Amino acid sequence: MTTATPAAPSKGTPFRGRIRGKVLLLLCFMYAISYIDRTNISTALPHITEEFGFNEATAGLIVSAFSLPYALLQVFGGTISEKFGPRKALFVITVVWGVATLWTGLAVGFWTLFAARLLLGLSEAAAFPSATQAMSRWIPRDRNGFAQGVVHSAARLGNALAPLLVAYFIALSGWRLAFFATAALSIVWGIVWFAFFRDRPESAKGITRAELAELPPVETRATRPPVPWRQMAKQILPVTFVDFGYGWTLWVFLTWIPTFLSSTYDLEISSFAWFTSGVLLAGVVGDTVGGMLSDRIIHRGGDTRHARRLVLVVGLGGSLLCLLPLVFGQGLAVATVSLALSFFFLELCNANLWAIPMDVAPQWSGTASGFMNTGFGIAGVVSPIVFGVLIDASGWQLPFALSCVLLGAAAVVAWIMKPQRLTSTDGRLEVGTPAAERTGV
Repeated sequence: MTTATPAAPSKGTPFRGRIRGKVLLLLCFMYAISYIDRTNISTALPHITEEFGFNEATAGLIVSAFSLPYALLQVFGGTISEKFGPRKALFVITVVWGVATLWTGLAVGFWTLFAARLLLGLSEAAAFPSATQAMSRWIPRDRNGFAQGVVHSAARLGNALAPLLVAYFIALSGWRLAFFATAALSIVWGIVWFAFFRDRPESAKGITRAELAELPPVETRATRPPVPWRQMAKQILPVTFVDFGYGWTLWVFLTWIPTFLSSTYDLEISSFAWFTSGVLLAGVVGDTVGGMLSDRIIHRGGDTRHARRLVLVVGLGGSLLCLLPLVFGQGLAVATVSLALSFFFLELCNANLWAIPMDVAPQWSGTASGFMNTGFGIAGVVSPIVFGVLIDASGWQLPFALSCVLLGAAAVVAWIMKPQRLTSTDGRLEVGTPAAERTGV
């Protein structure tokens, strides 16, 4: 028996006056804090390398340490969130990554920094898959793109705030204080989340029947059938490659832009922190626009699969074109504008990459999103190391050129991939049900 999925309404279901709006807001804070904790090291890196005498390749290894466990444990992290529920999972995750951030501030050399970054990657590996699992339970399906766009905009806001916060704390009392402060933020968030959030919307205090009726079907949020690994791999693996191309370039922005501005244009931290924040703020806009754009296409009767792919191709292609001036070397003004526009287009992709697992595998969204985000994790291991080695060997132009090539390859795969919805009804797996096919997933 095939379960029909209702067509997306012409207008997105509301968040105002709903408990899900508070859930989404709380997740926005978590995403922002997570990226502050991930990227605060980038702004502090010139001071850390100076204190410990590291070269650029060594600095790249330290940054990449985060991504070693992050890449390997994405799928496992998503499965854990489905088994124990996002309430417990995200509480433990944020407390552990708070400890890892504190440890970074207490580091005394290469190995202690490396170990702290490993622990941070280990804990954050399950964070976004767990959050995606929470959203699959609390967010109406016609708002998947919007929800992912909003939380990832908050993440990019964390990116943009991190240079300013770190610069402030460095000026106040050195680079270590920045890690102590953000560690406290992480732990406080975990406590608030555990007190407020409920895995099952129907058990949330004050929820109305009207809001419950707007949420995904009960079987999506209340059951956990066995993961269809083979079918999931077929649907998600191309998305994982696209996520790798996106992730490579994102890690370039998160890791190297402060160093690029500082070394190329001889800027002091008070200057390059502002330039870096200006570039990263463009991503805040890009994330929200990307999610809203694909959802708008769907609400107007468009094909879900085509809507996600179209925004991905526009984002990857636009990011490539705007990054090209950096391949040939430019003045500070042109470089800053090019980087900002490139980052805006790149972030059009983010919400759609995370929405696809929710579209394709709503009952296994944690595992599916972890599978997809493994591409980003692998990019996080490779990108800082290779980029750092290429900088030491030949300067900045060659690594920027390589980023353009990977963006182009990701755009091609994004256009040709055709992921279909996976659902389990009465214990039977269905791939691309007729109703789902009409909406393109």
